[in-house]
Amino acid sequence: MPLLRLLRPTLPILIGASLMLSLSMGLRQSLGIFLQPLTRDVGISVSDFTLAIAVQNLAWGFLQPLAGALTVRYGFRAIMMAGALFYIAGLVLMASAHGFLGIMLGAGALIGTSLACTAAAIAMSVATRAVPASVRSTVLGIVSAAGSLGSLLSAPIGQLLNEDYGWRTGLVGFIILSLALLPAAWFAGRVDEIPVPPRAHDDIAETSAAVAAKVAFGNASFLVMTCAYFVCGMQLVFITTHLPSYLAICGMDPMLSAQTLGVIGGFNVLGSLFFGWAGQRWNKLALLGGIYFFRSLALGWYFMLPPTPETTLLFGAIMGFLWLGVGPLVAGAVAELFGLQWQAMIQGLAFMSHQLGSFVGAYGGGLIYDALGSYTLAWRIGVAVGLTAGIVQVAFALLRPTRPPQLATA
Repeated sequence: MPLLRLLRPTLPILIGASLMLSLSMGLRQSLGIFLQPLTRDVGISVSDFTLAIAVQNLAWGFLQPLAGALTVRYGFRAIMMAGALFYIAGLVLMASAHGFLGIMLGAGALIGTSLACTAAAIAMSVATRAVPASVRSTVLGIVSAAGSLGSLLSAPIGQLLNEDYGWRTGLVGFIILSLALLPAAWFAGRVDEIPVPPRAHDDIAETSAAVAAKVAFGNASFLVMTCAYFVCGMQLVFITTHLPSYLAICGMDPMLSAQTLGVIGGFNVLGSLFFGWAGQRWNKLALLGGIYFFRSLALGWYFMLPPTPETTLLFGAIMGFLWLGVGPLVAGAVAELFGLQWQAMIQGLAFMSHQLGSFVGAYGGGLIYDALGSYTLAWRIGVAVGLTAGIVQVAFALLRPTRPPQLATA
């Protein structure tokens, strides 16, 4: 295949980035299966657990631009290896926790810091630098698709260990899986040997981090994408954190939540491949808006009906297809707008908004449940703001085509 021949020299880098993304996201997305047994055993509330997940998302979001900027100075390998160690340490602390502090530090601070160094923004930046622009969006879709496989493995393993041996043993299984982050980060770090392509006249490669950030926030297309990204984070983390609890409240088989997370991961592969391919051909920002719009329709349809195994798995399939397809689209749009040198940092700036939304989705959902005893208000809010964000993003993308920034105006 021509694409395979073109990518052969950088396959170790792409495989390493894909495995790193798969593990970091798959393990993190599966933590919700431990919510019910962990909170009962440790003696904390649902909102306490979701506060830890919310702090994880805030740490991830606010440290993401810093991690991206540090890759320019220290290289990708050093940052990703440090992130792998943080992930392992966070799971160890979480598995050995006997109170709120251990959960907060392990699941919250340490894993959140690790995700800033190992998850989508860094992995996509690695893949972007490793391939030519002519196939970039397609390859980003492939990496994102491979990164979706983690939940297919981690969620069922974690649930089986959780049911048979307890939640601590389930987390020990996650610790063993997380050890593979170290070789994955090492091989992905070979990207440091690839020079940044010669910059165009309107690129920002030769400037400072402060000027690059100023240019980014002066771009209207970037601002709209960043605001819509807030809603993306709110919806996705609400589902991964609260869906297992919602199904348990409805009296469904506990394995159904793990199966649904696995289905999300499986269909995420198809969605990532499709949106990577589509982003090579059509307006990336308009495609993003379409994802938010149709994801919101699926969210409203599912929660309006009593859950059944069939509707739950179908919901997982639809959401999975619309899940990480945002990754190649956002990464590709940032690369087109601002070049490669500061891509990881600028993508991280947008991701801060995503993680603020994740904080609202995780902690806000927990607060609403603790106050009202149901998730009805939470999902209705998620649907309303998701539909609004999708419509605004599509309209702006079609009415105002993106233009690369000019340093002269920065």
